[in-house]
Amino acid sequence: MAALPEIPDLDALETEEWLQSLGAVIERDGPERAHFLLEQLIGKARREGANLPYSANTAYLNTIPESRQEHTPGDPAMERRIRSLVRWNALAMVVQANRTNSELGGHIASFASAATLYDVGFNHFFHAPSDTHGGDLVFIQGHSAPGIYARAYLEGRISEEQLT
Repeated sequence: MAALPEIPDLDALETEEWLQSLGAVIERDGPERAHFLLEQLIGKARREGANLPYSANTAYLNTIPESRQEHTPGDPAMERRIRSLVRWNALAMVVQANRTNSELGGHIASFASAATLYDVGFNHFFHAPSDTHGGDLVFIQGHSAPGIYARAYLEGRISEEQLT
């Protein structure tokens, strides 16, 4: 993606006043109000014919400041170890299946690219049916199935015989 062009500041004093005003809004009314005002300004500029370039890049990798992030539940080191074992078993399953028939086995990259997402879901979000919850229905892309089977094997839900 091309970088946005550098635009010269034609009035540094005016720019500083806008920045101070924005800082005052954040301090007085919070970042949500500042965000609202900025969106209103962008909308007005577009309605007036200003061609504003779009950029999905922000000043943050994560737009939630660290001070406002919730602590991750669970044991991250243990979850990483389990994820590594699941990835390893999934890879072994695909290699073994492809030795039998190259059309079997799934695509290891499909699961590997989503392994962390699946793990967070399985560990912290997806629920079985209960008296108070209808249960979650999770659809898995077929090519990612080896990773799901590998996890089920490690959890003792399926046997080695069922894997083969």
